[in-house]
Amino acid sequence: MKNPASFIITILATLGLASILNAQQAQKPAPKKNAKVNVLAIPEVTRDKVICFALYTVHEKTLKLTAQLYPLKEGETRKVRLEAKISGQWKTVAVTDVIERGWTAPFRVENWDDTKDTTYRVRHGEKATYEGLIRKNPVEKREIVVVGFTGNSINPGHGGNIPKEDLVSNIKKIKPDILFFSGDQVYDHRRHYAAWLNFGRDFGEVIKDYPTITIPDDHDVGQPNLWGHNGRKSTLSGASDGGYIMPVEYVKEVERAQTSHLPDPYDPTPIDRGIGTYYTDLTWGRVSFAIIEDRKFKTGPAGMIPRQGPRPDHIRNPEYDPKSVDVPQARLLGERQLKFLEAWGQDWTNTDIKAALSQTIFCGGAHIHGRIGGRLHADLDSNGWPQTGRNKAILALRKSFAFHYAGDQHLATVFHHGVDEWRDSIHSFCVPSIANLYLRWWKPLEPGKNRKPNQDPILGDHLDGFNNKVTAIAVANPTPTKGGDRLTTRAAGFGVVRIDKKTRDITFICWPRNVDVANKEAKPYPGWPYTFNQLDNYSRKAVAYLPTLEINQPNQVVQIQHEESKEVVYTLRINGKSFSPKVFATGSYTIEIGEGDSKRIFKQVKTTAKENAKSLKVKLK
Repeated sequence: MKNPASFIITILATLGLASILNAQQAQKPAPKKNAKVNVLAIPEVTRDKVICFALYTVHEKTLKLTAQLYPLKEGETRKVRLEAKISGQWKTVAVTDVIERGWTAPFRVENWDDTKDTTYRVRHGEKATYEGLIRKNPVEKREIVVVGFTGNSINPGHGGNIPKEDLVSNIKKIKPDILFFSGDQVYDHRRHYAAWLNFGRDFGEVIKDYPTITIPDDHDVGQPNLWGHNGRKSTLSGASDGGYIMPVEYVKEVERAQTSHLPDPYDPTPIDRGIGTYYTDLTWGRVSFAIIEDRKFKTGPAGMIPRQGPRPDHIRNPEYDPKSVDVPQARLLGERQLKFLEAWGQDWTNTDIKAALSQTIFCGGAHIHGRIGGRLHADLDSNGWPQTGRNKAILALRKSFAFHYAGDQHLATVFHHGVDEWRDSIHSFCVPSIANLYLRWWKPLEPGKNRKPNQDPILGDHLDGFNNKVTAIAVANPTPTKGGDRLTTRAAGFGVVRIDKKTRDITFICWPRNVDVANKEAKPYPGWPYTFNQLDNYSRKAVAYLPTLEINQPNQVVQIQHEESKEVVYTLRINGKSFSPKVFATGSYTIEIGEGDSKRIFKQVKTTAKENAKSLKVKLK
């Protein structure tokens, strides 16, 4: 949900720039670094500089890399080459055609050797060369590090094109294994291409050398909010009826630019009007990431629920009944993505820990929008609505003990989510915006319950505006102090997740802008770092237990299935050789242990109280 006034300003500004944004129009030479120019102008570059930047991922030994070009001239070749330095010699590993709408060059190389670092270069014509590093799969590393960003606005009202040198410098110092941009990389609502080039100029220095996940959100596809509604055409201001405002080919161009380097979609079947999908999974360093499209299938609220505010998506009536908006026809992730999450959660091939990456978190994560006094009782753009869809998503993720990493809300938070009880499900980390004009605050009217001594009343157990159970663990609200550094007072920044595969501990860290993370005096936002264990992502209280598994081989995959309902309760790669499976209903269960040919299955295993649980010796090949 974004400020409508800001949206109108953006549209007017971009329409005014239309003449200089035409991709075919000659422009001035590329500006010098830090020069004060219109960053949305598409420069006329020399022909050795037509490759602006490149994005890549490697999954199951398949390399996918998308090169982003400046506009090519008539008569120039539309072929682009990908070369790799193998045994000291440059070898062509792929050739692809340029897609002129958006000027992208997507490559795919199977049987990629991911056991070593490999220098690559993208080449066009005789002179243009862009070089980077494809890193080896860090399977042997104990700690996997993911740096996350959201909200890369460069609009004048948002502070303009604030330099990104502090972010790039800190990325180099952190030395992550993956970069994650969760959405709103582009805030221009009519010219994604020009702003996307600017994104690449800002971050290309690092994204060329690191696996990078980028997923588009509402501003990227040219609208203030997005309820994709399975791809239909939106006809209302603000798109609250659901669907897409911009033409189909525009949406496809955006998704091609930002997601064609991701692993192949789980189910590439197009949605309405031929719009594609990109939800998928990526395994890197023995961490499996589900990449979710939060809003592609989500239904719009206009006409579906009673309007209770100046906007269809803003509920300002404090007396409203949250149950009244959880209507049967409302969808969140859609059945296709839920099916994907179910399958992903049960597949632990080359995986120790699972994480979900998406646009935003599954709750109403803010109470005040835009300015002090802008209190909403509920925000239908948040993924706290619809509640049934929210719960289905969380239930699917907790079956694999996954944590959730996202953005969009402008406000950095850590929540421990609950479905039936507080804290019975996953943890989420929402990173702050890179640049932040439209402010949000987490300011519940009642103090949180079950807080630690002397904790801020905004923390602890709460109900969000949809009566979803959430426990606030850390919040980086904007400071009330006026003046000072614009970004600091507006709680801008970025997130870091450190995953310890040996202990299975996960640490969330939230850094402000304009700090040096290598400086011992530098401090993250208050409340961070926060560390929890993988098992804490399914903290539901046990009703009964199954026998303690004593396995002759360490770190085996264990799956628990309820025999009467046939439901998989959870799947997990355990840590060590011993595991005491908890369950949430008495009865008989099937236990599967191991993988592939080395698997044991035990049926009709009865539950018991924890103190009466016996041991089950398991010998694998």
